[in-house]
Amino acid sequence: MQNETVPQKKLDTREYLFDNYKVLLIVLVVISHFIEPSYDQNAFLYELKWGIVAFHMPAFIFISGYFSKKIPSAKKLIQGLVIPYFVYEIIYYLLYTYILDKDTGLYFTRPKFSLWYLMALFVWRVIAPVVQKIPGHLLLSLIAGLLVGFTELDNFLSIPRILFFFPFFLAGLSFDSSCLTRFRTRKGYLGALTILGLLAVFLFTDEYHHKLTPKIFYGRYSYADMELGNLEGVAIRIICYGISFLLIYLFMLVLPSEKKSYSYLGQRTMAIYIFHGFVYSCFKYGSSILTSVESNLESLLLIGFCLFLVWLLSRKLFVVITDKIAHLI
Repeated sequence: MQNETVPQKKLDTREYLFDNYKVLLIVLVVISHFIEPSYDQNAFLYELKWGIVAFHMPAFIFISGYFSKKIPSAKKLIQGLVIPYFVYEIIYYLLYTYILDKDTGLYFTRPKFSLWYLMALFVWRVIAPVVQKIPGHLLLSLIAGLLVGFTELDNFLSIPRILFFFPFFLAGLSFDSSCLTRFRTRKGYLGALTILGLLAVFLFTDEYHHKLTPKIFYGRYSYADMELGNLEGVAIRIICYGISFLLIYLFMLVLPSEKKSYSYLGQRTMAIYIFHGFVYSCFKYGSSILTSVESNLESLLLIGFCLFLVWLLSRKLFVVITDKIAHLI
């Protein structure tokens, strides 16, 4: 009698922690953009805005760095980032000019809306392998992020954002997820939740941050733009870096690492990221609805719409379009 070979189940090695993390982050990205026009006239949205911008893009960029350990080929970079950047810039130009009647130009050196991220990701993936070989590269990137606050480059080539957020990309590039095993325990989970809770209480009770602007986390604006003195600006930016890194690691300890019913959304974030910008632009420049959100009920309805939009833009149609544009050559 022959021994029967029992088929082995294929081992699923996907790191669902990061898929689940990206789901949270893309939801926060969409909410952050849609509450931008009205957060300063609603106390709840105001604090929510602060809580979101303190870590959502730093965390996204950290994860992007983590998944960029393999040096991409020039063809892959051009296919996946350069060509899509130009295609989406043209679409934004056509949308703004011929549908929304917004005065704009076709300026490829000044990314429209959220497209700065594509430009930045291209630059980071090109220079990171070289920068990583420099001793103290993370510290040097932090210093560069502080120094760029003195400049008035505005949105030119997204240089301020590229330099401000580069430390998060480098940190993700060097991150070893196996070290999480020591901390992803019940004690670590409860400790992280406690710290997050205390930070939330601090956010809703502290008065000093009301004298500032959430733009201190945007990376785009100079210290002068935010009406900060040079020393004050540097000190605040150092604190911003500390808060962002702390939140990135805390959420790693509390988010589930198992496959969930919503985990697939984390694999479709690029489609959501790109297309939500077109929807947002239509609302922002085509109507006044986003500037008239005042009550908490209206705020909750807006957040509900954002959740629906994330689900809608994660449908296969938008994923296929994004993928096709990323493979035009």
